[in-house]
Amino acid sequence: EQIEALTIAGDVTLGDVAQVTLGPEPGASVLRANGQTGIGLGIIRQANGNTLAISQAVRQVVEDLQPLLPEDVDMYITSDSADFIEGAIHEVEIALGLSVLIVTAVIYLFLRDARATLIPIIAMPVSLIGTLAAIWLVGFSINIMTLLALVLATGLVVDDAIVVLENIVRRRSEGMGARAAAVLGTRQVFFAVLATTTTLAAVFIPLSFLPGQTGGLFREFGFTLAIAVLLSSITALTLCPVLAARLLRPHEERRGAMTRVGEALSRTYARTLHLCLGAPLVAVAGAALFAALAVASAAGLRQELTPPEDRAAILLSVQAPQGVSLDYTDGKMREIEALVEPLRASGEVTSVFAIAGQGSDNRGFIVVTLADWAERSRSQQEIAAELNGKLRGVIGVRTFAIQPNSLGIRGAGQGLSVALVGDDYARLADVARILVERMEADPRFGQVRLGYDTTQPQLFVEIDRTRAEDLGVEIDGLGEAFQAVLDGRTVGTLFLDDDSFDIRLVSTSDPVNDPGDLERIFVPSRDGQMVPVSSFVTLTERAVAPELGREAQRRSVPLTAGLTPEIALGDALAELQAMGEDVLTDEMRLVPLAEAATLGETSSGLLWTFGIALAVVFLVLSAQFESFVSAVIVMATVPLGLACAVFALLLTGGSLNVYSQIGLVLLVGIMAKNGILIVEFADQLRERGATVREAIEEASVVRLRPVMMTMVATVLGGLPLVLAQGAGAEAREVLGWIIVGGLGLATLATLYITPVAYLLLAGLSRSRAAETERLQEELRSAARRKQPAE
Repeated sequence: EQIEALTIAGDVTLGDVAQVTLGPEPGASVLRANGQTGIGLGIIRQANGNTLAISQAVRQVVEDLQPLLPEDVDMYITSDSADFIEGAIHEVEIALGLSVLIVTAVIYLFLRDARATLIPIIAMPVSLIGTLAAIWLVGFSINIMTLLALVLATGLVVDDAIVVLENIVRRRSEGMGARAAAVLGTRQVFFAVLATTTTLAAVFIPLSFLPGQTGGLFREFGFTLAIAVLLSSITALTLCPVLAARLLRPHEERRGAMTRVGEALSRTYARTLHLCLGAPLVAVAGAALFAALAVASAAGLRQELTPPEDRAAILLSVQAPQGVSLDYTDGKMREIEALVEPLRASGEVTSVFAIAGQGSDNRGFIVVTLADWAERSRSQQEIAAELNGKLRGVIGVRTFAIQPNSLGIRGAGQGLSVALVGDDYARLADVARILVERMEADPRFGQVRLGYDTTQPQLFVEIDRTRAEDLGVEIDGLGEAFQAVLDGRTVGTLFLDDDSFDIRLVSTSDPVNDPGDLERIFVPSRDGQMVPVSSFVTLTERAVAPELGREAQRRSVPLTAGLTPEIALGDALAELQAMGEDVLTDEMRLVPLAEAATLGETSSGLLWTFGIALAVVFLVLSAQFESFVSAVIVMATVPLGLACAVFALLLTGGSLNVYSQIGLVLLVGIMAKNGILIVEFADQLRERGATVREAIEEASVVRLRPVMMTMVATVLGGLPLVLAQGAGAEAREVLGWIIVGGLGLATLATLYITPVAYLLLAGLSRSRAAETERLQEELRSAARRKQPAE
């Protein structure tokens, strides 16, 4: 009677809830919560429903109903997916707050002006709030991908404001008035800001158009970041100059310790850059060697779909032999619950929810809900490893722990899942058993499960047709006789007034529990005699597979293996394929399933994304600079940036997964952004008549401060990701190391390799001023040639 109250409580409507299930079914399953028999209520949200709103409403209803229940009846929530979402949002709020504080401190240390520091601090929330509004307008939700995008956007949205503000402050220090400095300073970097914004958007947007499940994972992430950088550029080019014209005071010379340190670093950079430009080929050779070393080292990175995530919940799947009773399965599940009880007593586990008879009598499921992240010292993976060790001692059932990830992929958390496909089930099963033996011999694989089990008893009826004919029995009615005894048979319909009632033929004897009972059935012969079935029928009991699977439109036998921390998903799949090289025939092959299939799809999709992103960035830069050479120069540091990220992953024990691959794509745009700041100013100096070397040296030194400010702000702004704790920390930590480690190391490459590339390649193209002069000279020559002819 309270289901409706649960589905419409508070702000939750029936449209938010997709399904409400009540269990267990009497006689079909058994449910326990913390060892006590109970009734479960499962609430599943609609695709567009708000998980947090549903959770809050249900909790309120549970609190309201509790006083109405009998004294010996308790009602509580055993598991709630909103706990992880709330925890992740809270951790992101902390990361956002720390990022804002760090970026503020960085800007003040570089500019040494509180009023100037206030300008980008005002611009940052404007961009972030605008991004949240855009997320709402396009119909996205606050989830793990959009939250990660917002955290990364914190460091990116302030970059454009820093570039504009730094140039205005520099113009102000040259003696210009506030409004003149704001107008001329913004105009000078207008093209650079526009180019960096377009480049970053060109990197992120292709993520949103990936096909299949990969596109679904990255669509909201890519659009969120693209919207954030677009809004940041608009804010930087409009709000920042307005604030600077009104807030900046006349320039005052300040000679503090930070000023002296900055000047010393600038002089050191100028000298080392001069030496580097004197031997450009040596710098190129060193960069090429570094990139080649990173490519060779990348083969040692672990490959997995997501890093192991602590979602404060462990799912235990229990499977007993075929044909056992519900009581048998329930008894084994009580043994498993007893193994979990010490963890509940210690406080690491808050609830244990068990269902015996899920789908069939020999299957069960247990949900182990862990305490909050801050209330336990061990991770979910450590607790699951302890449980797996204990579960091996439960004889008579196969039990394994499932640890799902945040991406909602079907079959996630079970380890390695594959299907052996071919043309014959028996041959497939034989080969699969060989693979199971080999995986069980490898300690890196956990419990191995073969999905083809020929243990379900099945009764075969063999009819001696000759004997039946001699006895005068019509075998056409034999099936109907069996049905009537086993399950009853409808033989007619009775109509009384407006109601109809089926007339069923059923056996008055006890239910059939022994196959021999079927042999004692009597059927009529043609002469009216009753003949026992046993006189012409033989009943044979055989063991068969309960189900026959197909995968990729072929017969298949599924294999699933748990994975220890010593082996990643991608490496496990490669190892299994190597194990089967000598036993797989030509018509057999291994097909990845669940996470393994998504890993392959994501990896191939991201390779296309890298290629498309690089091509789009190159074309965008070429159009903006009106030069293919300038685009090549800007992108020269991208390989080094990726190489630095690879080494950052290796040094921190990271892996190639969904989140680290996102970080690598992100790094492409950030590296190009830093190069644009230097190349664009060098082109301006060349238009004023400077040589290539003079232009790039002066541009690099002048742009040192904004490059370092944006780099330090982005790197230190990502520091809270590296130090992440609580819900969703694993994804944030991987992205943090890509940004902090990769960008931190790669900035050195930008400061030296970009000038070297400019020195070597810029001579292949003319400056805009020289090209304009050449065109004007051609026009004058054409005019002189035309005049005598007239």
